[in-house]
Amino acid sequence: MDTPKILSVEALENKNLLVKFVNGVEKIYDCNPLLSMEMFEVLKNDAFFKSVKVDSGGYGISWNDDADLSEYELWTNGVEVAIAENK
Repeated sequence: MDTPKILSVEALENKNLLVKFVNGVEKIYDCNPLLSMEMFEVLKNDAFFKSVKVDSGGYGISWNDDADLSEYELWTNGVEVAIAENK
């Protein structure tokens, strides 16, 4: 299965991201494990963390040229959000 492209990303509390994919699936990705890596240390700054953007074409997300994540990483290691059905 091909990894779906990213439609949108939103910074949440506690260094989590809500990632929406073009196939309608939403996943929560925890960035906390990344914070010990040198290239992701900048994410400790809340204002910087909230500046996350979807890359052109939906192939990933980025904060700057050095701190970025691929759609594959987000899809594979994100936790799918259960969507409650309205009855």
